[in-house]
Amino acid sequence: MAAAAATTGNGSTSVGLLVLMAVALAAAWFASAVRPPPPTPCGTPGGPPVTAPRVRTRDGRSLAYAESGASRDGARFKVVYSHGFSGGRMDSPRASQALLEELGVYMVAFDRAGYGESDPDPRRSLPSAALDIEDLADALELGDRFHLICSSLGCHAAWASFKYIPHRLAGVAMMAPVINYRWAGLPRGLVRELYRQQPLGDRWSLRIASYAPWLLHWWMSQPWLPTSTVISGSGSFPNALDEKNRIMALSTGMFQKRARAATQQGVQESFYRDMAVMFGRWPEFEPTDLGKEAPPFPVHLFQGDEDGVVPVQLQRHICSRLGWITYHELAGVGHFLSAVPGLGDRIISTLLPGPAGNSSTAPAGGVKL
Repeated sequence: MAAAAATTGNGSTSVGLLVLMAVALAAAWFASAVRPPPPTPCGTPGGPPVTAPRVRTRDGRSLAYAESGASRDGARFKVVYSHGFSGGRMDSPRASQALLEELGVYMVAFDRAGYGESDPDPRRSLPSAALDIEDLADALELGDRFHLICSSLGCHAAWASFKYIPHRLAGVAMMAPVINYRWAGLPRGLVRELYRQQPLGDRWSLRIASYAPWLLHWWMSQPWLPTSTVISGSGSFPNALDEKNRIMALSTGMFQKRARAATQQGVQESFYRDMAVMFGRWPEFEPTDLGKEAPPFPVHLFQGDEDGVVPVQLQRHICSRLGWITYHELAGVGHFLSAVPGLGDRIISTLLPGPAGNSSTAPAGGVKL
């Protein structure tokens, strides 16, 4: 009996060790599988070449940029442009060159961290988004204050700038800023209703970005899992112009070309860090925490009422809560505002006052909700 008990005990111990070893091996395999590949920074061995002018940030990274409009030295207005998801330094509000020269507008757009030819930032955050803008402006000697225009997901840099560098801003225009469904200041019942209307893959992508951002690269690479329709381009849009442009971009290969350019240093460093910052936790503040005291500069927000990415109802709520944003709701317009003919000129004319006595650049009206 004693011998049998000893055998049983040894057998149980052996089984337990085998289970522990199996668990350890499975955990090691999973950790290896979900670890994203290392980035391939521009200008490094094996990385893409550097073709654009770049400036240095305070922590030693490089930001690539592109200039347009009037000459920097003689410009009346200096404007920094922050591109949206999958964009880059060649993006802009698409204002006409004639208007930019008439108003004396110098505009600089830049690849946000990890995009295009700007160095990846493994510590990307809301504060770093604002500080990158400040570093770019200082390196290019844009002066004590400058204007800021942001588009779509790139508007998290505007919210961060309100919080961290308001003393550097002369005025801000936001174009269809993306929202985080988990912001506490949003009405929860409405948020749940609108969130459930999103495609299944987008809902899961937002969940992973919020609760397990370290899992994004692995999750998005699994064809059997529900993944982002925005990244794949597979989601249709309710607005006719947005949908026409989506189909055209896919059929001509432009969608894929833009994605390759944006992610050439690694999709983890561009798309997925973008998602983690925008849709993850905002521990220090949320937009509705900024208070009702108006900043000492104009703020305009342009939003299409047929936006298939950002629910217009939530945009109205944020603007109403804050009270100091001049809200421009655009009838029959979707999400991609820079594609709307003439809208770039309207945004520039609204944000920047024209020369005295020039009625051709009078701003279009908006409302403070």
